[in-house]
Amino acid sequence: MPILTTEDTAERLTRLQEIIEDMLKEAKRQGASDAEASVGSSAGLEVAVRLGEVETVEHTRDNGLSVTVYFGHSKGSASTSDLSPGAIRDAVSAACAIAAHTQEDRCAHLAEAELMATEVPDLDLYHPWSIGVDEAIELAVSCEDAARAYDTRIVNSEGASLSTHFGIHIAGNSRGFIGGYPTTRHGLNCAVIGQDGDAMQRDFWWTTARCAADLDTARSVGERAAARTVARLGGRRLDTREAPVMFRAEVATGLLRSLLGAISGSSIYRRSSFLLDRLGERIFPEFVRIHEEPHLRRGLSSAPFDGDGVATRAKDLVRDGILQTYVLDTYSGCRLGMPTTGNAGGVRNLRIEMGELDRAGMLREMGTGLLVTELMGHGVNNVTGDYSRGASGFWVENGEIQYPVEEITIAGNLKDMFAGLVAVGNDCDFPGGTRTGSWLIDRMTIAGE
Repeated sequence: MPILTTEDTAERLTRLQEIIEDMLKEAKRQGASDAEASVGSSAGLEVAVRLGEVETVEHTRDNGLSVTVYFGHSKGSASTSDLSPGAIRDAVSAACAIAAHTQEDRCAHLAEAELMATEVPDLDLYHPWSIGVDEAIELAVSCEDAARAYDTRIVNSEGASLSTHFGIHIAGNSRGFIGGYPTTRHGLNCAVIGQDGDAMQRDFWWTTARCAADLDTARSVGERAAARTVARLGGRRLDTREAPVMFRAEVATGLLRSLLGAISGSSIYRRSSFLLDRLGERIFPEFVRIHEEPHLRRGLSSAPFDGDGVATRAKDLVRDGILQTYVLDTYSGCRLGMPTTGNAGGVRNLRIEMGELDRAGMLREMGTGLLVTELMGHGVNNVTGDYSRGASGFWVENGEIQYPVEEITIAGNLKDMFAGLVAVGNDCDFPGGTRTGSWLIDRMTIAGE
């Protein structure tokens, strides 16, 4: 895949910044009292193989531009993939036409100028990978080969795929903000099928990073996908019971996502959250600290500014178990009478402070209970906190895994689950913008046979 040189990237950044400036000028010319715009340009390569044969080779190249104009407190938005001057004028005209028919909303406005990002720090997010198609195919094949050779019970494959992408993002508004930066993201994944008698199971593994040198090896990804698959063979069902439940680290990220959904500004001002009116109150045990690190170098979710152009900053969402803040953008903050927290577009690099126990130590801490390794369905009620998900994993006794389990449902309420968090492990071993160890919950209902 052709990769932009440093000079090419700098030239492209300058050109896209000029497009933003032109769009903001055009919005002012057409009478808008305020405007904001963003533009992105990306390219990538993806290859997929299955059973040693190439299935797809895909080159991608995309451009996208969006603009929002404000006439007082009425706003309109439009977007286009055409970056020509004529298309820019047309997009602004379309946004203005929409604003003319939009009801005023007192909270439809830009953030204050003093909140805008005045500097764009280098977060080390751009590491282009000059990998060719043949080499990409070779790595994907070697990943799948490692999985298929791991155990004779691996009988089929869903394939392996490798991807590399780079992009440039520029944003600006009429409050004096304009900024942008390039990013890269590379990944490799594999999924295989195992069989033992009549029992069949599927599992996968993946690696992703800003820099290709930070990826796990193709062999380790394939072998881990196979090991996870084989471990699931021979799954049993359980009788209905109550027991401690441990969410393996990569599964526990879903609990953090439920927390974010409950403390998002839109959920709070709509009064559709089970954590409504809990700001400043204890929602977790005292040992829990959950924080955001948007300026983490090479972080998969790092960003110097949010979707409103507001400077991002590190902060605790939960400290000593107490909810410290909601997650707000300019609009939701206005609706709640609070300042933005710089989270337009979401939370970036969410972290929970991990404990001292590794995975084996967490199992010993649990003693007897359920280790959850996969969740299914969408049975989470953000309003009440009621939680009911299909699950599979392993039954544990005396701190040791006894056998795999499947076709069960775990149920509880997120308020009780958060309050009943016994420990967080230090076993975070998966890639992603959200980092956590395994969670041990004191008690949940397990519905089986």
